Amino acid sequence: MGYMVDGVYHTGDDVTATLPSGAWERSRSTVRNWIGDAHFPAEAARYHLFVAWNCPWAHRALLTRVIKGLDDITVSYARPNRTDQGWVYDETGAFSDPLLGVRALHEVYSADPMEYTGRLTVPVLWDKVQGCMVSNESADIVRMLNAAFDGPDLLPDALRDQIDDWNALIYETVNNGVYRAGFASTQDAYETAAHQVFDTLDRIDAHLASHRWLCGDDFTESDLRLFPTLARFDVAYHYAFRCNLRKISDYAHLWPYARRIYHMPGVADTVRFDIYKRGYFSASEKRNPLGIIPIGPLVDWARVD
Repeated sequence: MGYMVDGVYHTGDDVTATLPSGAWERSRSTVRNWIGDAHFPAEAARYHLFVAWNCPWAHRALLTRVIKGLDDITVSYARPNRTDQGWVYDETGAFSDPLLGVRALHEVYSADPMEYTGRLTVPVLWDKVQGCMVSNESADIVRMLNAAFDGPDLLPDALRDQIDDWNALIYETVNNGVYRAGFASTQDAYETAAHQVFDTLDRIDAHLASHRWLCGDDFTESDLRLFPTLARFDVAYHYAFRCNLRKISDYAHLWPYARRIYHMPGVADTVRFDIYKRGYFSASEKRNPLGIIPIGPLVDWARVD
């Protein structure tokens, strides 16, 4: 994927870590400023998102933008597959960058005067006025957009503890859990991660038997953070990451719940199943050496119960 040292891009892969046990560990985001402080006022048109359709962490930011009605925040979408330059952009068209005109995400990081060192990830929230990054941490972007702007409150004070508990469980065992299964380098590490994925999905399914949303009657941040994994699960993680004990469409309560989110206004426009398959089944020496993209599965997300 590439990385940067003191603002200079280097090809190569230093963005993941494999522990002696064979377990895979995700690196941490490091740009963590906040909309609402003195340097970054709450003016939606001032900000821009750099995202990639197939990145679930970027999907969180797109969902928040849609649900909060923040159309004034503009967006650049990277090409579905990375190269040795990382996330890249076309010169024109749907996968071009209309803001800075960059051809690769590392040029966005280079344009920030901070001389960045670290991994290169999306989403990036960019301040058009100061010409710098606000944040490259998706969890922070969700919360700051929620707190700074009008619209549905995704983090009500009365539900904060519940939301934080669900978020912690879902991140470790589902959002990141599918990656821990997919990138594991030993059988034990894979089985541990994969079983945790399904233990939590089973728990959520049982919970949804008597709850409309994770935290009761209202859609919250926890539902938003779970959805990107659900949207990618049957078309990508089930096969490419060997999370194949069950599909989301096999669950009695989780599957209608996932489709209920999909049918919320604007949400379907943040979903690209075709790109998910192209991304997760791209050529990979370990996971898919021939880069053959499967024709299925056919999953009816348009169905309304």
